[in-house]
Amino acid sequence: MDARRITRIAGWIGLILVLLAIPAAITLYRKHRVPITIQGGVIVRDADPNKQLPIPDVQVTVAGGLAAETVKSDSSGYFSMRLRNTVRRGHPLTLSFRNPNYRPLDLRDYVGDQLYIARMVPLSQAPVPRDEPRTTVGNVRVRYLSKAMTTVNIGSAVKTFEVQNAGNTPCHGRNPCSPDGKWKASVGGASLDAGAGNEFRNARVSCIAGPCAFTRIDADQFSRGGQTISVVARDWSDTATFLLEAEVFHPMVSDLVHESYPVIFGRTMSFSLPSTAQGVSIQADVGGTTIIFPLGPALLLSWADCTALINPEEAKVYRCALKRGYQFR
Repeated sequence: MDARRITRIAGWIGLILVLLAIPAAITLYRKHRVPITIQGGVIVRDADPNKQLPIPDVQVTVAGGLAAETVKSDSSGYFSMRLRNTVRRGHPLTLSFRNPNYRPLDLRDYVGDQLYIARMVPLSQAPVPRDEPRTTVGNVRVRYLSKAMTTVNIGSAVKTFEVQNAGNTPCHGRNPCSPDGKWKASVGGASLDAGAGNEFRNARVSCIAGPCAFTRIDADQFSRGGQTISVVARDWSDTATFLLEAEVFHPMVSDLVHESYPVIFGRTMSFSLPSTAQGVSIQADVGGTTIIFPLGPALLLSWADCTALINPEEAKVYRCALKRGYQFR
């Protein structure tokens, strides 16, 4: 067999091996490539942007089994869905949105690098006759409580102490001495206890009698406050008198009352409260009478239907829609 024929046969064998390897390579590529994730938001369909409220708990699916999962929109209306790894950009896409309080919506688009915004229409309600009596709701305010740590000044404490010493006595290196080591000195001190659950604040020490110019504070255990405070003073002249005094405070947790106003668009009012808010109530003039309505965990109001959601910033967002027979003033 000549060399030319051998080369031709080897070429055919190589081509066959390449053709056999291509399907395996394609399968391996599809198996390991990263799937596409799409994201979007669900809001109320309305011509007024202020009334395009986010819709939570909307079930989102993809027709044709293109998605690996079924998801629901969160409190801000946001959803994120991972498609199967066989789906590529540009592929036709039909997103279905379902919620019992809104008309079904099918959104047809293409897989791409974009945000998919679904605008759902609330289920129609029975029309309200124009001549039907309506009760006005006005001057609406939101009230809630929050816990706060406060301190109450319950008194003060005073104590005097002496540091006895004889002036003009050489030290001769026998401690304690004056700061320059020349004169014999004495040290003394005092302490105070505010009692369990109390603390000292604004503590101070002063030399009030004797040769104060020749004294100093050696140990400051009072200026930072606390339940117990103490001080050590040095005197290298004649006997001096010191005054230790401080104010006594009692820390306690108290309820702070907060008041805010909701934002009203059409027949819906919205407001947000911090996650620490407690005892939420709504004060409003209903039919000319000022009434305080405790909202409670069930969010029951006689004149509105309310919902509460937790947003990503941990604040609680409330939305209340007026019931039939009521109108905001």
